[in-house]
Amino acid sequence: MKDISNKVKIIPLGGLEQIGMNITAIEYDDSIIVIDCGLAFPEDEMLGIDLVIPDITYLKENADKVKGLLVTHGHEDHIGAIPYIENELNMPIYTTKLTMALIENKLKEHNNINNVKRKVVKHGQIINLGCFRIEFIRTNHSIVDAAALAIYTPEGIIVHTGDFKVDYTPVFGEMIDLPRFGELGKKGVLALMADSTNAERPGYTQSEKTVGKTFDNLFADNREHRIIIATFASNVDRVQQIINSAYKYGRKVVVEGRSMVNIISTATELGYINIPDNTLIEIERIKDYPDEQIVLITTGSQGENMAALSRIAANIHNKISIMPGDVVIFSSNPIPGNEKAVFKVINELEMKGAHVIFQDTHVSGHACQEELKLMYALTKPKYAIPVHGEYRHLKRHAELAVEMGVEKEHVKILTTGDVLAIGGDTFEVVDKVVAQGILVDGLGVGDVGNIVLRDRQHLSQNGLMIVVVTLERETNQVIAGPDIVSRGFVYVRESETLMDECREVVGEALYSCLDRGISDWGKIKNSIKDSLGEFLWKRTKRSPMILPIITEV
Repeated sequence: MKDISNKVKIIPLGGLEQIGMNITAIEYDDSIIVIDCGLAFPEDEMLGIDLVIPDITYLKENADKVKGLLVTHGHEDHIGAIPYIENELNMPIYTTKLTMALIENKLKEHNNINNVKRKVVKHGQIINLGCFRIEFIRTNHSIVDAAALAIYTPEGIIVHTGDFKVDYTPVFGEMIDLPRFGELGKKGVLALMADSTNAERPGYTQSEKTVGKTFDNLFADNREHRIIIATFASNVDRVQQIINSAYKYGRKVVVEGRSMVNIISTATELGYINIPDNTLIEIERIKDYPDEQIVLITTGSQGENMAALSRIAANIHNKISIMPGDVVIFSSNPIPGNEKAVFKVINELEMKGAHVIFQDTHVSGHACQEELKLMYALTKPKYAIPVHGEYRHLKRHAELAVEMGVEKEHVKILTTGDVLAIGGDTFEVVDKVVAQGILVDGLGVGDVGNIVLRDRQHLSQNGLMIVVVTLERETNQVIAGPDIVSRGFVYVRESETLMDECREVVGEALYSCLDRGISDWGKIKNSIKDSLGEFLWKRTKRSPMILPIITEV
């Protein structure tokens, strides 16, 4: 193996082959910087899990090298895990103004804001961390204050785009700093780590302003009705455009959903949203105005169970209920995997007489193929490392990099945990570190692992049978039982014959053990499990979880 002690190492600890949980470490000699620290939402088979955060074992093992955390923008999949990770690894945080405010909200919720060093960085500013210099470059995305990072390493410049698109007419602030990317390209870019989310989509992503025009038309067409709009809480520009249309058509705006209220109040304080006086009203005052003068901005565009819109659709919201004639606009696309939940909410709304609109009221925050090509044309990287996306996105991005002139062997699709050594003529995966995601369930972080999940799946699919036996302490005589309790397997009252047969099978196994003088409870339990499991499989072709409980008196 080549000597890689003097090479830059790029180590993705999350965010590849999935949407979410973005976190990457970049290491050289005795310096490590971390880019982003997001969470992922649980997959269907992760029963009862609230969220998934990155495994930072590698960073903890090298804690003395970690110089700081750089955050590209304020979405959950880039900042959501920060409070958990900062508890274990106290890193100073460097990011832009709005992103920092959203991170501070999270740290306050977790009561660890006073322990974490924080520095707000402006676009164009350069900070020094260990042997790295990092420049924040202005980009456009579906949340304000997004940044790309130019990382000056001893081996050359690495450009990390963060999540980006090219918006020539952004709602707030200026367009992406394309000239700066061009200047970096002239200096020479060693590697480009670019957003792959829309790498399969041809053309350009439309400007956020096009949604504003659509809203204007929808408001004009529905002057007689109450309007309810569901969108991502973090899409501050989208909220601004809804408020603009509401003001233009003389409507009052009500904001519902905890994350929406938090982000709008933070963005307003910092001047990223401009709300005309007397436009925003409290939800309690909704009854003081006729329906046609109300716009409700809410969370729940992804069909999340406990989000405001889902509760409104299911008639369990304590302040708002759907009335025939309400116009409900979904201003987002379903994230892959959420389609079923979204359509369930849409069906519930339509059944209650609402008119649901979910086309043409959303544009993506991610670059399509032509914008990715522009990024390659400007930066002219020697190496390409697609990031942020499922495998199919990364693969299409890799093909696009080759189309743009990057040599095929200079493009790498990494998997989470890979250690990529880069510099000079070295460009190879040299090691693998632990990085499989840690499950958060309630207040428990990492205490639910694969075995617990497997038990939950088993219980959810096959149910549970509990066998209770009481033995006499001295003689091991059976005093009571075997009694059998069934949960989620069969309805006992309608399966009395089966339950009687189960008791017989358990009795035979138990007495067989006792007759042979076996007094080890572990062996008795295994014998009961095996006999009952085999009998139930033959009779029902089902395998419930069997839990024998032996007590002695």
